[in-house]
Amino acid sequence: MASLDRVKVLVLGDSGVGKSSLVHLLCQNQVLGNPSWTVGCSVDVRVHDYREGTPEEKTYYIELWDVGGSVGSASSVKSTRAVFYNSVNGIILVHDLTNKKSSQNLYRWSLEALSKDSSPTGIIVSNGDYDREQFVENSVPLLLIGTKFDQIPENKRNDVLTRTAFLSEDFNAEEINLDCTNPRYLAAGSSNAVKLSRFFDKVIEKRYFTRDPSQMQSFTDRRRFNFKSFHND
Repeated sequence: MASLDRVKVLVLGDSGVGKSSLVHLLCQNQVLGNPSWTVGCSVDVRVHDYREGTPEEKTYYIELWDVGGSVGSASSVKSTRAVFYNSVNGIILVHDLTNKKSSQNLYRWSLEALSKDSSPTGIIVSNGDYDREQFVENSVPLLLIGTKFDQIPENKRNDVLTRTAFLSEDFNAEEINLDCTNPRYLAAGSSNAVKLSRFFDKVIEKRYFTRDPSQMQSFTDRRRFNFKSFHND
């Protein structure tokens, strides 16, 4: 098992959205009993069967890098965080479905990592103008995961899911909404489990079966950005 090929996947999002609980659930298939704040970065490993059930099936390690902090952190914290963004093969963007601000901040998180820019706030301009093509051109696979689905009142779920659908479209990524305290949301054969497996397969394909897979798309020379999906309802 020690000789397995591996890929590196960042897990990004605001503090308190449940990244550590999510990573523990993905890697240990267990609920994290006493989550704590992540300082710096915490790494856990998931074993994944690429193209399971086909002649091309092969087992890989998925390294999940849970990056702590927030987009409002001091510049020194952002500079330190930038070292975790090297040689990234995929990104899981995590937001709290009950906190619209955490969803909005995913744009900054993604551009901080994809451009390796320690000052993501520089991407925001007046009038909230956002160029969706920045993510269309991105070659790093993205997955959007919304947490605390169980805490959304039944009468507000349609509105929340409509809002997150815009996020999914903007990032050109599939979305999974779940409760990190309930493993059934990722039960084998469920639509969420299928999406997760498909994402990891895509990450592996980009890393091992495409040309020059180690290169990340850079957005450092593109600054037009917008939060259209988050205008007040």
